[in-house]
Amino acid sequence: MKPFVSPVYNVRAVPVEKVHANDYNPNRVAPPELKLLELSIWEDGFTQPIVCYHDHEKDEYIVVDGFHRYTIMLTSDRVRKREQGLLPVVVIDKELGERMASTIRHNRARGSHNIDLMSNIVRELLEMGKSDSWICRNIGMSADELLRLKQITGLASLFKDEEFSKSWQVAD
Repeated sequence: MKPFVSPVYNVRAVPVEKVHANDYNPNRVAPPELKLLELSIWEDGFTQPIVCYHDHEKDEYIVVDGFHRYTIMLTSDRVRKREQGLLPVVVIDKELGERMASTIRHNRARGSHNIDLMSNIVRELLEMGKSDSWICRNIGMSADELLRLKQITGLASLFKDEEFSKSWQVAD
């Protein structure tokens, strides 16, 4: 069996035009922090690669983690010019549900994510057929957190496989 090699040992310089944001990232950064990130990248350079999935058919890279660093490359002329339009990228080869879980793990490890968008991801993972236990295990969520996110969405379909106790009646 081939030994596991972490993606960080294979950083690629990828033209920013080939990199695209995913459509599910629940992480948001306020403008002052984004400005600070731009300064950090300007002063220190890119110190972490952007984690991507490579779609071989389209020859494009979909961001799994590093959306805000990618955004800086798109919005900062001075950074883009200095970096010659190239982003440092590492590739993970995982199906969409696994990539979504990876994005959440990266975000939660930093302590920031949006509840509404997180609820949408939970809905999408459930619609993909991922079990509650898979979701809890793979995105670091307790069963109570998962239940609350399901409740926030208000979608009955998220509870379709749940068992409920019998209702009770008040005695006269």
